[in-house]
Amino acid sequence: MGVLSSFRPRQRLPLRAMLAGALALLAGCALPSPETRSANALAWAAQQGWAARLLPGPVFDIQAFVPAGLKRVDRLTVYIEGDGLAWLDSHTPSFAPTPTDPLALRLAVADAGARAVYLARPCQYTVGPAFKSCHPRYWGSHRFAPELIAAMDQAVDQLKTAYGAHELVLVGYSGGAAVAALLAARRGDVRALVTVAGTLDTARWAQQQRLSPLDGSLNPSAAAARLASLPQWHFVGGQDKVVPASVLTAYLDALAAQNRHGAPAPVVQRMPDFDHRCCWAQAWPDLSRSFE
Repeated sequence: MGVLSSFRPRQRLPLRAMLAGALALLAGCALPSPETRSANALAWAAQQGWAARLLPGPVFDIQAFVPAGLKRVDRLTVYIEGDGLAWLDSHTPSFAPTPTDPLALRLAVADAGARAVYLARPCQYTVGPAFKSCHPRYWGSHRFAPELIAAMDQAVDQLKTAYGAHELVLVGYSGGAAVAALLAARRGDVRALVTVAGTLDTARWAQQQRLSPLDGSLNPSAAAARLASLPQWHFVGGQDKVVPASVLTAYLDALAAQNRHGAPAPVVQRMPDFDHRCCWAQAWPDLSRSFE
């Protein structure tokens, strides 16, 4: 979820007006096209020795990146991308939510455990026929819709099978943290939930950012009863204005309300000088050791 993606429209605009606004913005600031953003990510990943792998699904095809040398592992760490480039301005959704800078991919590559793979969100990086079922609502009000979480769940199953894994660690950045938490709430093979600058209470986040509610989306805080017993690590930036620390506090309060005897206390690591993007990737080789 970049700064641009924190906007939500308060009224529906005609499609023609939306497209015209998007074209004007693209012409004015030379924003890379979705195809260019995808090509840049593929090229960077290849330089790191990672390969693209498209995971087909009945509703959404989902893009993954995997290390070329990764073999069978017992525990697989799955990194989940943020919301990406969701909005061009407060009224205009982007053509596709492919990130301009895929921070979760950079975290995955920097993971000190070296048993990591990366999952994009539905409609990120996919083009042509693989862009099926994609509609701007899926990077707007429905970004955490049940059908998207189900598609991500199926993609995780494919990766788990490919590497023969028996258990998972889910790591989510920004909006990807909400996806990771919602996946953990529905699966029985997740051994740890890790979030970075995570949108873990979507209602509180929308309220604090003065956005319209994410109608059609699930809220991780509402799944607290199914998450309270799960070991969790949460990293939060002291300078983060996109997802303030109070959003994590709201989620932790929901967990505490479950009052599970013997449940592990979530580990919260606050990085005073970090914001929503800086300086997670640079510090991740050290930070990722805390949950290995």
